Amino acid sequence: MKVREIMTKQVIPIAPTESVEVAARTLAQYNIGSLPVCGSDGTLCGVVTDRDLVTRCVAAGKIPGKTRVREVMSSAVTCAQPDMEVGVAAHLMGRQQVRRLPVTENGRLCGMVSLADMAAREDSAMDAADVLAEVSVNISKSSNEALLYAKFILIILYPSYTSTLPVNLFLKIYARL
Repeated sequence: MKVREIMTKQVIPIAPTESVEVAARTLAQYNIGSLPVCGSDGTLCGVVTDRDLVTRCVAAGKIPGKTRVREVMSSAVTCAQPDMEVGVAAHLMGRQQVRRLPVTENGRLCGMVSLADMAAREDSAMDAADVLAEVSVNISKSSNEALLYAKFILIILYPSYTSTLPVNLFLKIYARL
């Protein structure tokens, strides 16, 4: 399956010259956690997250209305391409410890693909579980525990997966509740 089949095409970008205050209001208005930062020609410049706003602006004592997005955004961004396999995009997410990737074509933003996009489709749900396990390693006691947690989430979303899991693994996951 290709990224273009599951990505969100209607993406809300923000300009690097906008204020952090405008970025925060946009995140709140659309109930999202990140915004791709694009130049006037649609070229992706970076990504700004709610965490970036808090740690690089508010916690740093800067004034949100006077601080520009370009001052707090992450400019080194890993991107997916529309024709990339979902499994490859999932691997990139896990390696970069992110839950979403901008999708670009010829350097221009054309969508976003998220862990939720992958988990919503049964044929890419295992990729989502792998990403969740890799991203969760930082907050979990061990990578094995993170993998068990991710597979348990899959069982809840797609009960048919219980038949493909070894019985001892399913019991181990269940015992951790």
